[in-house]
Amino acid sequence: MENNFESNEIIDRLPAHLKQFIKPQNYEEYTAINQAVWRYVMRKNVEYLSKVAHSSYLDGLRQTGISIDHIPNMYGMNRILKEIGWAAVAVDGFIPPAAFMEFQAYNVLVIASDIRQLEHIEYTPAPDIIHEGAGHAPIIANPEYAEYLRRFGEIGCKAISSAKDYEIYEAIRHLSIIKEAEDTPEEEIAAAEKKVDELQNDLRDQSEMAQIRNLHWWTVEYGLIGTLENPKIYGAGLLSSIGESAWCMTDKVKKIPYTIEAAKQDFDITKPQPQLFVTPDFAHLSSVLEEFANRMALRVGGLEGLKKLINSKNIGSIELSTGLQVSGNFTRVIEHEGKPVFFQTTGKTALASREKELVGHGTENHPDGFGSPVGRLKGINLAIEDMSPRDLRAYDIYEGEKITFEFEGGVVVKGEIITGTRNLQGKIILISLKDCTVTYGDEVLFKPEWGKFDMAVGKEVISAFAGPADWHSFDMITHTPSSTTIKSKKTPEREELESLYESVRNIREGKNTKFSLEAAFDILKKHHQKDWLLSVEIFELAYEKDEKLAHEVLEHLEKVKSERPEVAHLIDGGVNLVKSDYVAG
Repeated sequence: MENNFESNEIIDRLPAHLKQFIKPQNYEEYTAINQAVWRYVMRKNVEYLSKVAHSSYLDGLRQTGISIDHIPNMYGMNRILKEIGWAAVAVDGFIPPAAFMEFQAYNVLVIASDIRQLEHIEYTPAPDIIHEGAGHAPIIANPEYAEYLRRFGEIGCKAISSAKDYEIYEAIRHLSIIKEAEDTPEEEIAAAEKKVDELQNDLRDQSEMAQIRNLHWWTVEYGLIGTLENPKIYGAGLLSSIGESAWCMTDKVKKIPYTIEAAKQDFDITKPQPQLFVTPDFAHLSSVLEEFANRMALRVGGLEGLKKLINSKNIGSIELSTGLQVSGNFTRVIEHEGKPVFFQTTGKTALASREKELVGHGTENHPDGFGSPVGRLKGINLAIEDMSPRDLRAYDIYEGEKITFEFEGGVVVKGEIITGTRNLQGKIILISLKDCTVTYGDEVLFKPEWGKFDMAVGKEVISAFAGPADWHSFDMITHTPSSTTIKSKKTPEREELESLYESVRNIREGKNTKFSLEAAFDILKKHHQKDWLLSVEIFELAYEKDEKLAHEVLEHLEKVKSERPEVAHLIDGGVNLVKSDYVAG
């Protein structure tokens, strides 16, 4: 893991398993073409979004100090974001959804530091600094929305995934990388799109993570706010797309009131969205989020929660009514009358209370798994956890006593009590036994020769969630992406074009340059006939200062439009922006 990035107090709080995703921004790698792409998108966005974006966006641009003329430097952003209690880190493209959300829970904005190519200036499926820096960052200056984002991260990172979710993440990451890369064969893109479609169209048993990702998409990424008749944009995906921000305001995009039903609505990152959800205000977002959280295993627990963890095939945790937390790969649950009566993990397991590992119960103490009955004892109205010291003595639940625990679901534990572990409230949360046998009918679940048996105490499973209760219990620094972003190739032609962009940029900023606008334009016409953005920049500088050059540039742009009709609207947009800026000035 590269770790030569600049930190601060907020980033310092991040656990190691999140820091593994952070990479240096390497600001010097941005070319003058990259800067021109940022500038074009931001100028177009600010002009258009001033009419259609939620007022928090433009306020946030000012408050976060994000420049229209320069790609934001992460260090500069962090100095300003710190004032609103947030920070930003650079990452490489898509990262796993759970990690992305957990960063939000720590008030850290994840920014994919690469920037889209000129060929994808209107929209890219790959996360980039335009999407993150110009889309997400400004809107979090709104305190109510920022708290929604933090809370979303806090709840979302506990959502239980399925094995299919990770397949979808890898497929989308791969597709976004090859679509943004130059010279990718069309058949390779088509195959990757087909795989994403097949995975996303398989709607069987949507996991919690799949559903909460849908909520994230339809709010944080593609949300509208206000009324159905007059909505405003607040979603970062729309705020950072000069094409889709205009498209979404037309009648061709269906507007739907935002409710929890959005959790069932899947999305396709490769196409414009056919419908969008409109929230009346930011408070409503939090209301729907809490409604969804109330249905999650995080708050429901029970048999359903355990089954979700088993299906996830990932490290997860349950919490019992005593507060005891068990973390590991859950592989089995025995049920009785709709309730779990025994659970089992396989492989490294850790026990915790209040997100802190219990001394003597880390993965080194439970390297091969952990199993325990759960529920009430048969024929006894009082649960073990609710027994007073006098009750415990009366039922022989006492150190040194040989005892038989017969649970309502049919699990029987026989052995000699060694000791009990209590929580801060004095409730017994764990009973350790020796010479212990655990049975369920004719099946032996634990044998005396296996050593000490630690029996979890709890009348019910009150919570089940993704990830370990205490992140220190497991080695979570294991993420290795299947693919990394592909950098543009450096050809002599490309380097010359970058040099021309640099020269024009220097002229705009009043720096010494060996090129005049006329010389730069002359080389551009001769050797880079397909490029259009630099001509627009030259036109901007020549307009009202060099009428002859401005006219020549317009003639050239007309030629480019006829040869490349797919960029004609971008050229017109840039030229009209120059003219409107002059009129406004």
